[in-house]
Amino acid sequence: MSKVTCQISMSLDGYVAGPDATLDEPLGQGGEQLHEWAFAAAAWREAHGQVGGEHNADSEVLAASLARSGATIMGRRMFSGGAGPWADDPNPNGWWGDEPPFHHPVFVLTHHARDPLALTGTTFTFVTDGLESALEQAVAGANGKDVTIGGGADVVQQYLAAGLLDELHLHVAPVLLGGGRRLLENLGEPLPTLEKTDVVETPGATHYTYRVRR
Repeated sequence: MSKVTCQISMSLDGYVAGPDATLDEPLGQGGEQLHEWAFAAAAWREAHGQVGGEHNADSEVLAASLARSGATIMGRRMFSGGAGPWADDPNPNGWWGDEPPFHHPVFVLTHHARDPLALTGTTFTFVTDGLESALEQAVAGANGKDVTIGGGADVVQQYLAAGLLDELHLHVAPVLLGGGRRLLENLGEPLPTLEKTDVVETPGATHYTYRVRR
């Protein structure tokens, strides 16, 4: 049975993106520092069609999460940075390239309808009828594997607040951003209860796994 999980990197002060995000700097000022542990990992490089990288505990964590994931849900901003009609989006095909790293179906939450976008190894389906519809389609597309809520912060918050997330995987980088997009806010009442089930410490990040108790 599919689990609904979230894999996301976070700063020590709770941000998953820095301030002043732009199309040229989608993670905001300093935001790329959150992912340096992943960029260096052999598993990340392999998923992106590259060679080399480090075979270490960070790479093992990432490889395990990639192997479990059969579908991804993301918000419109994570896909392209846009928000309005697709005709006005300066980045309509997203910033994932012609061969995206997902290698499974991706479901994009948006207010603006659009035909699916099929790229090498990945098809993006644009969902306009809400969180639960996206999750239902993702579970069907995952073929028994997990569904990953990729982000951004607002999408993760909505799935947590709705009680639809089973596990939260936080990759906490030793970085302070001082501003940007916080992850663990706007969660409604009662707040979710988290149970820590695993932790892996490396120089690049501390990888926490939490079960979301309902």
